[in-house]
Formats: sequence, structure tokens, C-alpha cells
Amino acid sequence: MDANLQFWRAEGQSFFQRFLLWADILDPLLLLKSSDEIRRTRLLLQNSGRTLSEPVQNDQVFWSTSSVHPDTDKIIPVLFRPPGNLSPKFIFSYNLSFLQFAFHTYTTGFTLFNGNGTAKAEEYSLQQKQIFCGLGAISYAACVGALPLVFMNRYTLKSSLTQLVVKKLLPAPVLGLTSAFTAAVVRSPEFENGIEVMDRNGKVVGLSQKAGEKAVKETALSRAALFGTTFFLPAVLMYFVERAKFAKTPRALASVRMLVITSVLAGMLPVSLSMFPQCGEIKRADLEPEIVSSTEETELFYNRGI
Repeated sequence: MDANLQFWRAEGQSFFQRFLLWADILDPLLLLKSSDEIRRTRLLLQNSGRTLSEPVQNDQVFWSTSSVHPDTDKIIPVLFRPPGNLSPKFIFSYNLSFLQFAFHTYTTGFTLFNGNGTAKAEEYSLQQKQIFCGLGAISYAACVGALPLVFMNRYTLKSSLTQLVVKKLLPAPVLGLTSAFTAAVVRSPEFENGIEVMDRNGKVVGLSQKAGEKAVKETALSRAALFGTTFFLPAVLMYFVERAKFAKTPRALASVRMLVITSVLAGMLPVSLSMFPQCGEIKRADLEPEIVSSTEETELFYNRGI
């Protein structure tokens, strides 16, 4: 079993434990570590003989968990590492079609680099299929996100109720659903072809479509919670800010809005990543018959991905 997954299995048993760990792993300063430093740290971790019951005694393990893919052992590009996701990016102006496209392009790239990397395909290039599916999902999600505004402008629906629904109420659920949709589409090969499941000693038992389905479902739900909440809460908070006339100028209001969105995102990111264990568990009875017959283990493990 990879050192990253061993770490998550040993240290991330509860939501609170995972939340505290993600709070450290999402430190933007970890993005400054060089590839050589990360490789040296990985080598030390792999050769340390750390057992699953030993506590983590230094922060270097966070270099590995934040920067290295546990399935491929490759260093993740800086832009798509979890700490690099801790910025509002395109969410400030999600009503603009181009920024919706840019937003979903980034989240799709993040999904590609941080999903489970053990799915296999013989008849086609797995990466090519993921990219093709990703482009389709990006286009579809951007169109769905822009449709309410286009519909409102096309039919000149300018009533206060329409403005409230289209600009205030719809964006949060639409953003959450489209974010979950793009994650599920990009990672669809995982439940079509299966992902590796391991016993408690790290030995690969087989490829499981059911484990892949569980991993993708959990990731999609966490993605919906992250971006849906990150858009909904600031809208609610800004409503009360505007009612209280706390910010008296447009510039001050824009600054408060940016601060609110950044704060909500900074809090929701570790919450969403902590919703489900990174080293996922699945009961042997819930897996395919060929896997059930090949092991006596009652629980098996897999990399959920981010």
C-alpha cells in the first residue's frame, strides 16, 4: 500500500481527524517545495518501514500527501495540487459564461490529476477518453450554468422575483450539481473498468467496478457540497450585509464580498475533503463474486481520489 494511503488509513479514521490533517495539507506554503525535496521525502517515507499504527512525527509527510499521486507515484503539477485549489478563482463572477467555462475547465483538470489512477483499459487510451469526456462535461456544464441568464435576457424577464430566483437562488444548486456532474463524467472509467482494491497488507486483490462507483459517488458528493455551499453561503451573508448597510460604497461592498467568499471557501474546502475517508473501505460482501472468492478479508481498501 502506498505511503500516502497508509498515512490516511492510520491517521484519518474520523471526520475531525481528517479535517485537522487537511487543514495542514492545504497550507499554500507546501506549493513552494521543489520536486527534488518531494522525491527525497517520498523515498524516506517508503524506506522508513513505518507501520500503520505508528503516529506521524514530522510534517514532511504532508509534502507527499499534498504533492504526489498515491497510485502513479508521480508529482502532481503545482496548479492542480490540493493547496493550489484554495483560492476563489472564477467563482466571483460565475454568472459570466466564459468564467463558467474557465471554472469547469480548472475543476476538470483538478479531477484528472487527483482521481484514482488504477483503472485499466485495453481498447483505447484511458487518458484520451477522460480528456474527451472532460471537454464534453465542461461544455455541457457551462451551457447549463448560463442557460437561466440567457433565458431571462432573451424573454426580457426583469421582475424582482425573476431576478431573485435567477441571480440569487439558482446559481448555488446549479453550480453544485454541475460540479458533481463533471467529476462523475471525467472519472467514469473508474466505475466502467474498475479500480484496484487492496487487503490490509496492501496486496492488490483485484479490480472492482463497485469500488470505483463508490469512490466516484463520494467524490462527486463532496464536490457538490464544496461549490454549492461556497456559492450559497456568501449570497446569504451578503444579503444581510447589504440590509445592514455595513458597506456604504460599491468598492467596499465588493471587498466585503471577496472576503466572505474567500473565508467560506477556505472553511469548506477541508470540510468537503474530509466528508469521506481518502483511503476508502468497502466490505468484501459488496464486491464482485470473483473478488469475494479470492480473499478471506472482510474489508478491502482503495484510493478514493479527490
